[in-house]
This record gives sequence, structure tokens and C-alpha cells, in this order.
Amino acid sequence: MDKYDLIVIGSGPAGRRAAIQAAKFGRNVLVVEKGGRVGGVSVHTGTIPSKTLRETVLNLTGWRERGFYGRSYRVKDDITASDLRARMHITLDHEVEVLEHQFARNKVDTMRGQARFTDPHTIEVEGEIGEVLKFTADKFIVAVGTKPFRPDYVPFDGEYVLDSDDILDLADLPRSIAIIGAGVIGVEYASIFSALDVHVTLIEPRDTMLDFLDKELIADFTHQLRDRGMALRFGAKVEKIEKHGPGSCEITLEGGRSIRSNVILFAAGRMGATPSLNLEACGLEVDHRGRLKVEPMTFQTDVPHIFAAGDVIGFPSLASTSMEQGRIAACHALGETAYDPPEYFPYGIYAVPEISTIGMTEEEIKERGIPYECGVARFRETSRGHIMGLDSGMLKMIFSLKTRRLLGCHIVGEGATELVHIGQAVLNLRGTLEYFVENTFNYPTLAEAYKIAALDAWNRMPPLEE
Repeated sequence: MDKYDLIVIGSGPAGRRAAIQAAKFGRNVLVVEKGGRVGGVSVHTGTIPSKTLRETVLNLTGWRERGFYGRSYRVKDDITASDLRARMHITLDHEVEVLEHQFARNKVDTMRGQARFTDPHTIEVEGEIGEVLKFTADKFIVAVGTKPFRPDYVPFDGEYVLDSDDILDLADLPRSIAIIGAGVIGVEYASIFSALDVHVTLIEPRDTMLDFLDKELIADFTHQLRDRGMALRFGAKVEKIEKHGPGSCEITLEGGRSIRSNVILFAAGRMGATPSLNLEACGLEVDHRGRLKVEPMTFQTDVPHIFAAGDVIGFPSLASTSMEQGRIAACHALGETAYDPPEYFPYGIYAVPEISTIGMTEEEIKERGIPYECGVARFRETSRGHIMGLDSGMLKMIFSLKTRRLLGCHIVGEGATELVHIGQAVLNLRGTLEYFVENTFNYPTLAEAYKIAALDAWNRMPPLEE
């Protein structure tokens, strides 16, 4: 039985960062991955494929040029599902190759197979040809990620009634799609299919979507979705889902309203991929969604030598934060110096258009009773926006009236996930309104929106007290 300093279960963003960090400390590390190739959900069914799909759609449809050439403009008239998959597979192969090289360069051992605990310090792994091997370690990091939530009342068939894994293998593009769940995944796919001119109905049992975002941002985003012809059914609980034949599905809502579509995507939540780990053998329990509870600063579970990181511990379930969680968990597990996770991190939603945000929302600031002022810039107010043909998009910043510090930065529109990092730097370095007002931004750029929004707030702010 081989012994390691650290065994990492899962090779997604959290697992790979944890393993490589441990190897940099000179420890011997084993990564166990149950999938056919390393990379986890992020590389194979989540972050990378969905974002590659989005970029392919925007390129092939000519979406970014429609502000100049009209809504009927296309780069390719007859876009097929195989067109979308071609670029995705090239990207995925590259990601796997890079990750395999990282593991090899850092002398991280990898094992493909399903891991399960047999006692607190031992796992057994069933390999690709049925062989069972045992490994023991001083410390463990569980980074198995999540899988789609699949309730019994949904007649999944992998062809017309799909989860967020199945959607990547669509044989043909549908004329219409109904998406159940207006969380991040549902919203991203809804807006991507809408950009393909597929008729989309987005169904959400709550009265609102993406409640953690600033309400003014969501109002702007919702307007853009409705303006494109997307049907939004909020406050609508699903009562029944039926298949009447190939490409003929029906959803019945409470109250009797029905929605018909070619394809249904069920995207209402995900479950921790923990059932097969036999966590009872090491004394761990999971919540109703299969997630592990951890100490938020160290990512240590209730069993002191076992840590967990990434989507399996719940919110925020971002590839970016999972990477940092994995690194920090490895440091604490191995007794090395680690920094605390940042209080504020950027949240990126790769919808069409993009949304990105950092810091407090206007609603949170009101709840805390902090006197504040907002500044808003529309992308169409920038010369770069005109050059790009943008008629939508906004950047909102919120400043403290007392200290003039930046409290929150919220963006919806082209390039939002890139632009937010300027706001991130200023916010985390405790910068003030004056940074944006007194500094020069490249012209013409979308980043100039920071200057416009800052001046918008500055014009309404009381003078700075001496």
C-alpha cells in the first residue's frame, strides 16, 4: 500500500491547485480522478466548455457586429451543433494537455478511478480495468466538485430533456428551448441559445433571479433579455414535465399554464459528488445537497486531517475561488504559511451580455446604514462603445460619502469580466473616488467608463472635508 503526504480527490480547479502547491512544498502527492481525463467538471462539462461554446456562438453569429449591421447579420448562415462542438473539443484537449504537463513537471502522481474511504487515513481506488488499489496519506483534500441535480419527476433522456452536462452533446440545434432554473447556469445557457436565435423560455419558481447581484444591474440585464424576445416566467413552479414525441416537450406550471418546446434544459441546482466516497468510513457527513462543511479560513472539515475545497463546499462555486481555496487548503493541511481568503472577490457570469461584480450591492449598503453615492456610466457614452457598435452595457460604482472609498463595482455588458479587475484592485487596496477622477485612462477604451462613472458620482458628492 503506497503512502503519501497528501492525497487529493478530484482534479478540477481546487484539486489541481492544491496538488501543485503541495508539490512545490516538496511533498509527495497523489491526485485521484474518476473521469477519463484530468480536469474535473470545470474542464469537461462546466466552465471551459460552456465559455468556449459562448465564444463560438458570438463569433459564428456575428453577435458583436449586429449593432452596426442589424439583427439579421450573420457570419455563418447555417450554424450546426457540430460547428459549436468543434472548437470546444480543441479547447478541451489543450486544457487537458496543459494540466497533464503541470502534474508531470511537478512530479504529482495521478490515478484514474473511483476513490472511496475505507478508514480515516486510507482510500481504495477502483481503476480503469477493475483493479482495486489502496493508498494511505497523512492528509486529504476532497475536491470532487458537483454534478447536476436530477429530481425524479423530470424524465431525463439525454436527447430532449437534458441536464447541464447533456446539453453539450446536443445532436441538433432546436428551434425552441425551455430552461428550468434562472441561476447562473440557466441564465448563461438561456442567453447563449438566445444569441443563436433559438426561442428561449426561462422558468424560475422564485420571483427574481440572481438575487446576490445589485438590483439595478439585474433590471438592465432583464430588459436586454426581454428586448431580444426571451420569455421570462418568474414565480412559476413546475407541476409536470412530459415528452409527447421527438422534439415535442411540454411543461405544465402551477395554475395550468403550459409551455411547449423542442428541448428542455433542467438547470435548477447541483449536488456535491460525494455519495461514492463512503465518507461514513472517515467520520464525515454531508448536507442535503451532498456538500461538506468546512472552516471558512482554513477549509478544514470536522475531521482534522481532511480538508475540502471547491464546489463541494458550496457558495460561491466559482473556478477562480476554487483555485484559491485549493491552494489555501493545501497550505493549512501541510502546516505551511497561508493567507486568508479575500473578503471580496470578483463574480463573473458569462451570459450574453457578461455580468461581473465585486464588493457590496446598493441593497447591502442600505442595510448597513452607510451613507453613499452612486456613479453610473453607459457603454454607449464611451467612444470605444461607439466603435464597437454597443448600444447597451453599464458600469456602476458605489462610494462611501464619509470616506469616499469604493464600496462596490457592478458591470453588465461586453468585457465585464475583464473590466471588473480595475474595480477589484481599487476596492481591495481601499482606494477612493479620487483615484478614478485624477487618473488618466487609455482612450478610446471601455475602461474609460470608470472615469465617466466616477465623475457622475463626484458631481453629486459633498466636498472632501479637510
